[in-house]
Parts: sequence; C-alpha cells; structure tokens
Amino acid sequence: MKYLLAAVVLAVAGFGAWVRLAPTPAARWQVDPETAPAPGIGGFRQTLDLAAPPRTVLEKLDAVARSTPRTRRIAGSIKEGRLTYETRSRLWRFPDYTTVQAVPSGNGTRLTILGRLRFGRGDLGVNRARIRRWIKDAELVPDPVVE
Repeated sequence: MKYLLAAVVLAVAGFGAWVRLAPTPAARWQVDPETAPAPGIGGFRQTLDLAAPPRTVLEKLDAVARSTPRTRRIAGSIKEGRLTYETRSRLWRFPDYTTVQAVPSGNGTRLTILGRLRFGRGDLGVNRARIRRWIKDAELVPDPVVE
C-alpha cells in the first residue's frame, strides 16, 4: 500500500512539474485570431467593432491584461497590432493563451480576441469569463448598429 501511495504522489508531482515547466513556444500561440481554427471546448473567440483607433484599443486591453494575476505577455506588440498573453491557473498553474488583435475597420477598429487552453479538454468557462472581463474592464463598448 505504501508503494501505491508513493507512486500516486510521484505521478501527481511529476504532472504538476510538467505543467509548470513545459516550455512556452510563443510562435505557436501568436496566431491570427480571426483565421485560427475554432478554439473548441474550453476556448472562446470574441469579435467587436469599436469606434476607437487600434492603438488605443490595444493599449487599454494591454493594461487590463497585464494587471490580471498570473498573466504575462509572451509575444507581439501594440505596434504590430497583435498581442498574446499566458495566464496560469492558481493551483495547478495550467496555462491558457489569449491573443488580441486590433485592425483598422472603417472609421474604427475590428477587435478579435481568442482564448485557448493548452492542457485538458475544458476550462469551465474560464477563457470566456476572462475575455469578457478584459473587454468590460478596458471599457470597450461596441459601435451601435446604424440602419
């Protein structure tokens, strides 16, 4: 029984180390969020048309993202119009990746945000909630539809 318990403890510790120490290939996650494949279960994509210019939109979102606990920018820049962040869960430090892209559209910006998980099959809505919170906290209000 001791050996079984020791094996379970070692397996859990090994899994935890693997999740925390696995390298982050930034190029794998820094993709065009509009043309990337559907994120699947645990992922989320949101697109908004905004009146503000792309730089302003990205500056606001970058400030909000960087203030999010356990979040760091891993690729991109405001100048290139695309940023990718890694956010890790509190307990296991599972990484989620969020790519934000702002491109000129008409007199404003088309913003697309894509959130994906790296490990597992679902995230209980964490990516969706994070993206919606970032949009709200950055005070990004979609343009009203004019008919």
